[in-house]
Amino acid sequence: MNGNFLQASHRRWNPLRREWVLVSPHRTARPWQGQTETPSVSVVLSYDPTCYLCPGNVRAGGQRTPDYQATFTFTNDYAALQTDLAQDIYDFDNAGLLHAETERGICRVLCFDPRHDLTLATMSVSGIRRVVDLWIGQAAELSAIPWIQYVQIFENRGAMMGASNPHPHGQVWATEHIPNEPATEFATQLAYFTEHAEPLLAAYLGLEFQTNQRIVTSNDQWVALVPFWAVWPFEILLLPTGYASNFADLTEAQRDGLAAILQSVTALYNRVFDTPFPYSMGFHPAPCDGQRHPEWTLHAHFYPPLLRSATVRKFMVGFELLGSPQRDITPESAAATLRAALQEIE
Repeated sequence: MNGNFLQASHRRWNPLRREWVLVSPHRTARPWQGQTETPSVSVVLSYDPTCYLCPGNVRAGGQRTPDYQATFTFTNDYAALQTDLAQDIYDFDNAGLLHAETERGICRVLCFDPRHDLTLATMSVSGIRRVVDLWIGQAAELSAIPWIQYVQIFENRGAMMGASNPHPHGQVWATEHIPNEPATEFATQLAYFTEHAEPLLAAYLGLEFQTNQRIVTSNDQWVALVPFWAVWPFEILLLPTGYASNFADLTEAQRDGLAAILQSVTALYNRVFDTPFPYSMGFHPAPCDGQRHPEWTLHAHFYPPLLRSATVRKFMVGFELLGSPQRDITPESAAATLRAALQEIE
């Protein structure tokens, strides 16, 4: 991109969501007098007797967590979705304005490791590979349920992003309908494939390789980049270099590569501000509707909130809530910062 776009306000098109993102690079010098956060600190206990996710401890719902040695999965004791619901629809006066539907689903907690003090950033690649296998197994099991339409796997890391427990864990929510975000991506990817006979994200990745401005790190199987349309300051999009529309498509090599790049990305995040980096991360596989989805590319989004230091975060308020997403540092600048952090840990 030329200097006009790297120094002046402009907007960028997000083809995956069909929305514009306002970029304001000239605002990076503005003073900050707003809220500051308490820096995150590393967990030092390998076992915490008060942690309900540590092996052998009693969970909040009263059940005892077994003495697991690798990964462990259980149904969330306070699940947001219920399975034993009779289907019902409410539509007052049949106007489509006061409309509600019952929503069945399954919510599970996925413990990544028995050690309380680990994160994806500090786990071994082999340990993360076990987590990848856990995700694949959960996706296969849940997507086989006839009434499940989507399986959403995600991780909230750090109190700043709502994690209620520092033990390394994530979640999987399997829902009766496709949620809003993947539903939007479904429509955009299908429309692009219908017009161009090529997956949208595969075509996009080809352009990123050509420009080579926003790629942060890669291996033979996966690429981590700051997307051209990124909203969060150090947002990262993970894309496979080969075909995969869902977890079941991943080859052994792709699974190994995914484990390796997850370790790289989370470790470099910690190096940016020398603090445990908070984020929300999740995968978007194709819907589990029994159909092939050649238009869909399996991918993962990382949304970290930190903006300019370990104590200053990005807030989605004002214009972001009422107008459109906005960011100050350009995606190109963010990618350069992340690459520099990666070099420091290699």
